[in-house]
Amino acid sequence: MNVLVCLAPGSEETEAVTAIDLLVRAGIEVTTASVAGDGDLTIVCSRGVKLLADAPLVAIVDQPFDAIVLPGGIKGAECFRDSPLLVEKVRQMHLQGKYVAAICAAPALVLQHHDLFPVGNMTGFPGLKQQIPQDKWMERRVAYDARVKLLTSQGPGTAMEFSLKLIDLLLGKAKAAEVAAQLVLIPGMYDFSD
Repeated sequence: MNVLVCLAPGSEETEAVTAIDLLVRAGIEVTTASVAGDGDLTIVCSRGVKLLADAPLVAIVDQPFDAIVLPGGIKGAECFRDSPLLVEKVRQMHLQGKYVAAICAAPALVLQHHDLFPVGNMTGFPGLKQQIPQDKWMERRVAYDARVKLLTSQGPGTAMEFSLKLIDLLLGKAKAAEVAAQLVLIPGMYDFSD
């Protein structure tokens, strides 16, 4: 299994790093890609934390991935929205039946803005709820629409649930439960039973 995690100036670092960390704990190969306009691999995130991407998106866009993760952060999501290459990568992965996972500002500002999921319920940052059609909005911390393999979540505080659900989708409940057990989570917080 391999997952592409996209990064851009202004991406929300808690969401990005949580996804990267938990996926790696699950034994999934993670590639981080810079969507910065200048291709810079050093990404200054929304709170000033610097992350180093593995490659510019243009260098790895044609590689196959099992899932793509779009962290939030308003500025980062706007950068994703304004990148034709990123938008086309998401569109192609969706058409190939791969998982698309977006959190916080990314569902509204990228997925909904470009109507990448005409059929597909989603959640996102509550402050951007009005940018997602009412009939598609899910009032949940983490929402998964199996019809279109779309995983969405609300913000930094839901990043662990979001990442564990992605592990569940890619590798199954047992692996998600194994990773969750390493994190000393609140007992009963995550249910991996069928």
